[in-house]
Amino acid sequence: MTAKLISNAYEAALTMAAVLLCWGVALWLEGAAGLHTDVLVLAVALSFTLARSQRTADTRRRLTALVLLPVTAGASIFVGRLLASHYTLGAAVFTAGMALAIWIRRYGPAATKAGTLLALPLVALLVVPGPALPPKSQGGLVTWGWAALVGAVACGGVWLVQGVGDRFGPRHWRAEPAPEQPPRRSRLHPRPSTRMALQMAAGIAAAFVLGHLLFDDHWPWVVLTAYVAASGNHGRTDVLRKGIERLAGATVGTLLAAGVAAIGFTGDVSVALMFGVLTVALWLRPLNYAYWAAGMTCALSLLLGYFGQDALSLLPTRLEGIAVGAVLSVAAAWWLLPVPRARRQFVHGTTSPVS
Repeated sequence: MTAKLISNAYEAALTMAAVLLCWGVALWLEGAAGLHTDVLVLAVALSFTLARSQRTADTRRRLTALVLLPVTAGASIFVGRLLASHYTLGAAVFTAGMALAIWIRRYGPAATKAGTLLALPLVALLVVPGPALPPKSQGGLVTWGWAALVGAVACGGVWLVQGVGDRFGPRHWRAEPAPEQPPRRSRLHPRPSTRMALQMAAGIAAAFVLGHLLFDDHWPWVVLTAYVAASGNHGRTDVLRKGIERLAGATVGTLLAAGVAAIGFTGDVSVALMFGVLTVALWLRPLNYAYWAAGMTCALSLLLGYFGQDALSLLPTRLEGIAVGAVLSVAAAWWLLPVPRARRQFVHGTTSPVS
């Protein structure tokens, strides 16, 4: 266990170093180009998720990411605009994009990696909730061109830090590219990738509907939970376990955030504390997903507080939204074309970048 904790600490340090590097570049861009603060959040969200998915990527996969991520990051801005102006249409496009990212796994490992890159900016869109920000924080939101540039910056920052770490770090901790496994055809019909795509679409679509009806502008909490619980689907039990762990972790994170809010941390102190919480959550995530859920809940509370929302009063609402999202995801996995656990070996790349 001690060796695992040390190894986890090394990986967490690499990820946070990449995140801080990308955040620093985005901070410079914000000042130089007069951008809005959400460009910083986008840089952090993309570098966080990319760091894990690219940890063992070979050169071809990294060049693919350098092409696809800026494009999809720019496209995600249009989805965000749709959600703000035409919620139903934007929700439909978002849901279709998430389902497509899973459905194309049927075409092998390369398509699976492309699907992951397609999903990353859409997940970041939920963490950068433009429509859900206070009105005074919505002006001058990042444009598609700047978003594409931030995507390229995230790629460069993550690769630079990971490359330096593997070059000068302990040899036995260096990441080696994982060999691609040959495709194995499943006899299950519809295919596991199709089933998982339909489950994801059903869960996210229901989350958009109930999230808007029950939580108004705070719908991203419901949708994000529905995505996280269903991604990397290893069967019905796995989805149920992740839903419970996310709810349990969010409960702990809610209590932590309440304590932080009571102390009254604001401004730069809250930003530093947010990065500290995320570092600890990264360190403990391989032990149990609940640690990551707790850290993310606390960090997002600090982020919303930084943007001017009353994070303390919204904590019960966030917990309710997470519970609804988890229930929707579990319901879709259990009753809509469930994927038998024995069939998961036929589904490529079932690990979510944020799970």
